[in-house]
Amino acid sequence: MLEDGQALDRMFQALSDQSRRGMIDRLGRGPASVTELAQPLDMALPTVMKHLQVLETSGLVLSEKAGRVRTFHLRKEALAAVERWITERKASWNRTFDRLDIFLADASTETDE
Repeated sequence: MLEDGQALDRMFQALSDQSRRGMIDRLGRGPASVTELAQPLDMALPTVMKHLQVLETSGLVLSEKAGRVRTFHLRKEALAAVERWITERKASWNRTFDRLDIFLADASTETDE
């Protein structure tokens, strides 16, 4: 469980940056080279590479090099882990709010009597 928590920490840290989220959005449409990922960003290529390294270290993307071109791919199963964590929290919060609704409805009924 600790390893899962550490992996989630790395993923959420990677997703905390707007530029990296943009790269994830782009990779959602298919693999892309470093140059393609850097194109819409107003930053130097070494900075783009650092962002991509954070994404790769987090497990959200994988890269492969063919000749001089490094291509990145989205790891959809990693995003599924983030989604699963959020869904579990949301379900817990919804159960809590449902219990609160029932409690408030019961309290309202008792006050009306």
